[in-house]
Amino acid sequence: MLRLLSKYWWLLVLRGVLAVVFGIAAFALPGVTLAVLVLCFGAFSFVDGVFSLAGAWSARKEHAEWWLPLLQGVVGIIIGVLTYLNPALTAVALLIYIVAWSFVTGVLQIAAGIALRREIQGELWIILSGVFSILFAAFIMWQPGAGALALIWAIGAWAIVWGVLLVLAGFKLRGVAHGASSTSAAT
Repeated sequence: MLRLLSKYWWLLVLRGVLAVVFGIAAFALPGVTLAVLVLCFGAFSFVDGVFSLAGAWSARKEHAEWWLPLLQGVVGIIIGVLTYLNPALTAVALLIYIVAWSFVTGVLQIAAGIALRREIQGELWIILSGVFSILFAAFIMWQPGAGALALIWAIGAWAIVWGVLLVLAGFKLRGVAHGASSTSAAT
């Protein structure tokens, strides 16, 4: 699992940067309509799923745990497609999509982080991003009647924090990858 994630560390960083950009956009455009929020979330979920799927597919022959990011990618793509197939979603239906995607993503990131515990120290960033994603899902379900503006701000805050955690995890894994390659070159 460590080789898989450290080889494709840049995908975690890219996913994190996309999440931060999405979060900033949510704060910068607070008057965005629900339709635009639906389209933005659908695009974000789909693109995030594609990147996760690409990383998993690239490593499928090398690593036994490749199915975790594969499953995360498939869920992201499905949620993205479902969002675009139903553009007239109500706020409640959008909440269900967001909560499902955030919860499943969180559980799978925790599983990946736990799998990494045997291989490296510092896997905590991946686990924390998963825990944060699950807490975000619980918060949204706890406050389902929140207005569209409050939802946009909550999603923006979650995306920024989640994105920063993914970027930190990616750079931690980059350091592990460079340490492994310099160690193997020295021997």
